[in-house]
Amino acid sequence: MSSSVNTSLLTDMYELTMVDAALQSGTWNRGAIFELFGRRLPAARRFGVMAGNARIIEALERFEFSSEEIDYLSREKIVSDDCLDYLKSYRFQGNIRGYTEGECYFESSPLMQVEGTFAECVLLETLLLSILNHDCAVASAASRMTIAAHGRPCVDMGARRTHERSAVSAARASYIAGFRGTSCLEAGKRYGIPTIGTAAHSFTLIHDSEEDAFRAQLANLGPGTTLLVDTYDVPRAVERGVKLAREAGGELGCVRLDSGDLVAEAFKVRALLDSLDAQSTQITVTNDLDEYAIAALGAAPVDSYGVGTKMVTGSGIPTAALVYKLVQRVNEDGSIHDVAKRSTSKSTLGGRKFAGRARGEDGYASAELVVVADNAEQAEAEFARRNARPLLVDLVTAGKPNRTYVGKQALQDAQDHHIKVRNELPYQGWRLSAGEAAIPTEIIDLTEREDEVEAPTSVDPRG
Repeated sequence: MSSSVNTSLLTDMYELTMVDAALQSGTWNRGAIFELFGRRLPAARRFGVMAGNARIIEALERFEFSSEEIDYLSREKIVSDDCLDYLKSYRFQGNIRGYTEGECYFESSPLMQVEGTFAECVLLETLLLSILNHDCAVASAASRMTIAAHGRPCVDMGARRTHERSAVSAARASYIAGFRGTSCLEAGKRYGIPTIGTAAHSFTLIHDSEEDAFRAQLANLGPGTTLLVDTYDVPRAVERGVKLAREAGGELGCVRLDSGDLVAEAFKVRALLDSLDAQSTQITVTNDLDEYAIAALGAAPVDSYGVGTKMVTGSGIPTAALVYKLVQRVNEDGSIHDVAKRSTSKSTLGGRKFAGRARGEDGYASAELVVVADNAEQAEAEFARRNARPLLVDLVTAGKPNRTYVGKQALQDAQDHHIKVRNELPYQGWRLSAGEAAIPTEIIDLTEREDEVEAPTSVDPRG
């Protein structure tokens, strides 16, 4: 059976049953604002990285219930016939605002706001969370790796270490965080990310000798290729590779080390290359690297890093721990009501949020401002007072996506933006060790309304 190209069933069942019940209670059409955020940063993260907006926009364009989805829901008796009638004509017609891709974020940052009717907004919960929880986690890990690399290129080689579709998304998220390329051809085709790759150990082993394998690769890819030199004996392979590349008409481009003590091997290989007058030949290293291993290689004569498992799995933190909560509703009489969850350790802050990044006199970021306000003018005045730049942009307006944030140029813009805003963080934000967030989050409430339920004094209203 062929799978649907629609994204509407990439969701949890309770979203549809909530819509069904809301249709019966008459609350389905109430105006609502949902907010997607993290109550706190994951452990060992001093900042997060926003990634996934373009994928959300593309997914929303395919979020509809065709006859195939409707037949399934009807056959399995998931929802009532009235709800099926509603879903048949469903298209999101609301507004979505969010942080720009590549932006850094912190505790309670309102990364995305979804505004519309309760029914149309609640249906998007799982889709939005699944995209952002994955992409933000990968981008946050990848950013730490590019920090540790100190300008040396990092490339994604993790396609074989994760789900085949998440590998494509991970390649995109890592590029936002500063990676230079990917081994995944689908990511290259879909997003325009530069692709890399030459040969594995199996290519050497299928030939009668290492020399035959090197000759074949050089004949096919030219002397500027990268030779994997640790299948047998590293020094002998390096000498052989340099010699054969010259016979092929040029200097060997690069050698790859994939095992052993990478620091020690890199020094040995660099010395050997220099003794062979192959100063232009570079050294790249792979083998289960993470940000700590990359940092440990900082003093070694390494030119680039190939990163796989740890990057595509968030380097030990596979989810960004983001949540999606209702923060405001419109009552039947048209009045606005801020709503909040008060569960111990899982409380939320009601009301429409605006976000800004305050900067000190030295130009570095000093605080994340989360402003609860009745309108944008109130928030903008607060941002001006604090020398803060606004962080939220319009991604979808009245159901129409902003295609400015989709495509190859948008991806490059996201990478450029990330490098710029990461450079605005104070020094402690760049540390790889566990500790406080790079900057604190300040909650500023400019409204005169009270939340629906008064928060107990023992609960932090930020959650």
